[in-house]
Amino acid sequence: MNAQTSTVTGCGSSTCQCAGTTEQAAVPDAFINGIALHAPGQRPGADALRELAYSELLRQHAVMKGLLPRHKTLSAPELGEAERQVIEAMVDGEVSSPQPNEDECQRYYEANPSQFMVGQALHVRHILFAVTPGVNVHALTIHAEKALLELTRKDASPERFVQLAAELSNCPTSAQGGDLGWVGPDDCAPELANELFHQKHSQWGMGVHPRLIHTRFGFHIIEVLNRRAGKTPAYAEVRERIATLLAVQSRARALHQYMSLLIGEALVEGIALEGADSPLVQ
Repeated sequence: MNAQTSTVTGCGSSTCQCAGTTEQAAVPDAFINGIALHAPGQRPGADALRELAYSELLRQHAVMKGLLPRHKTLSAPELGEAERQVIEAMVDGEVSSPQPNEDECQRYYEANPSQFMVGQALHVRHILFAVTPGVNVHALTIHAEKALLELTRKDASPERFVQLAAELSNCPTSAQGGDLGWVGPDDCAPELANELFHQKHSQWGMGVHPRLIHTRFGFHIIEVLNRRAGKTPAYAEVRERIATLLAVQSRARALHQYMSLLIGEALVEGIALEGADSPLVQ
C-alpha cells in the first residue's frame, strides 16, 4: 500500500532558527477490501474520508448482492444518483427499526418533563472567561474558580458580581455588570440551556450557580436574579413529537448497527472505523 514518508528536523527549541523545519507529513492511504478511497498521497480530511469509507462499504455490499455491477479498477468510483438510489433502497430493505409504542412514549414524557416545558425564563447575569486560541485553559479555570469561590461566600456583597463582571468578563455585557436579561432555553448556547433548564438540579433557585458552566465560548459564572415558571403541556399535546423523536433515535441506532456489521466484515486499512464482528441485533 502507498504512503508518503516524512521526517521532522530541528533541535526542538522555539528560539532556534532551525526549529520547526518539517518535511511533508506522512499521509497513509485508505482502503476498503483493497479498494483505494482516494488517489495516492491525496488523503482528504477525516470527515470526508469517513463518508467515502461508508459509501464504499455500502457500494461493495450492493455489488455482493447483485444490485450494482462490479467496478473494474482498484479505486472507489464516484457514485451517481442512480447508484445512490439503489443503495438507499437496499438499506431501507435491510434495516428495520421498531416504532415506539404508547408505553415508551409515555415513559419518555414522564422522564423528561423539562424538554416540553414552555414559557419558562430566567433573568441572569454572567461572567465569561473566554477560551481563545493559545490560552492556558488550566490557569483560566483556576482564575474562574477563584472568582466563583469569592462570589459564593456568605459575606459576598450583591455589588461584587457587578464589579467582577466589569473586571473579568470577556463578554460585552460586562459593561452592564454581566446582565443578559431574560432568557429562555432557545435564547442561549445549548450547553448553557441544558444546564439552566434541562437538568434535575436546574431549579436550584436564586443566586450564584454553585459551579462553573462550560460552553463552547468558555467558562461562565451564572447568577439567577429572577425566574418565570413555565408550564408543561399535557401528554396528548406532545405525543406526536415524542413518537417522532423516538422513531428517529431508533432508526439511528439500527443504521449504526448495520454499518458496524459491514465494517466488522470488511478489511479496512488506513482509517479507523468502529466495527462489529457479531450478527446485527435489532
